[in-house]
Amino acid sequence: MATIIALTNQKGGVGKTTTSSALAAGLTREGKKVLGIDLDPQGNFGFCLGLDIDNNKTIYDVLKYQVPIENAIQSTDYCDLITSNILLSGAELEFNAPGRELMLKRNLQFVDQRYDFIIIDTPPALNFLTINAYAAADYLIIPMAAEILSIVGVAQIKETVNSIQHSVNPRLHVLGILLTKFNRRTILAREVKEMAENIANQIGTSVFESLIRPSVSVAEAPAHGESIYEYSPRSNPSIDYTAFVKEVLNRISQQEGTHGTQK
Repeated sequence: MATIIALTNQKGGVGKTTTSSALAAGLTREGKKVLGIDLDPQGNFGFCLGLDIDNNKTIYDVLKYQVPIENAIQSTDYCDLITSNILLSGAELEFNAPGRELMLKRNLQFVDQRYDFIIIDTPPALNFLTINAYAAADYLIIPMAAEILSIVGVAQIKETVNSIQHSVNPRLHVLGILLTKFNRRTILAREVKEMAENIANQIGTSVFESLIRPSVSVAEAPAHGESIYEYSPRSNPSIDYTAFVKEVLNRISQQEGTHGTQK
């Protein structure tokens, strides 16, 4: 049964989708079978890995029960993926039946035996789609840019996580906060890291030791439909994300060793 990881932050521009695609591709490089799911109506997860997000079945069709989840899976060089598009932006109003927070979890049960990992990219908001990701996930990873404004709102995730743990998903665990766009030479970055460590303590987790340095290659890779590892293997982000993927695997191994199997 797959280990499910959701990438979450209600602030945009923190490297959430970049991290989702790097994590999915990186786990595949580690020999894992990976499914990516894009819950962001902008559809950037699929675009980053070279998929056509306009002319295929999407997660919207799956949640509408218009197609089985198996029929929405597309293959890429880096992982299998279920894309999203702008139709998902109306989900908050459109999906209003009782138990709607479990729609994704119910669909994933039909495919999670096929994969080692399922990586979910969430929208930059704490909304219905994000709650569905939290309800389905074993772990959350919170990407956070090394900027002051990126701090705002991260602590609020604690309340949402606590609510989900006490209602529909008691196994949910915050695996860590990942600092992106991190320039070690600036005082600001070091100050933000310290603040992030304080927030991590408040939500019962820690900041990943891997720090993702900035590079233009991060912005260029999606335009070529390539992962950062193939597009610019010697770049700082490629090196940093490689270390991050290994750290994720180590943290999950430690969690399962301490608390037993998650599922």
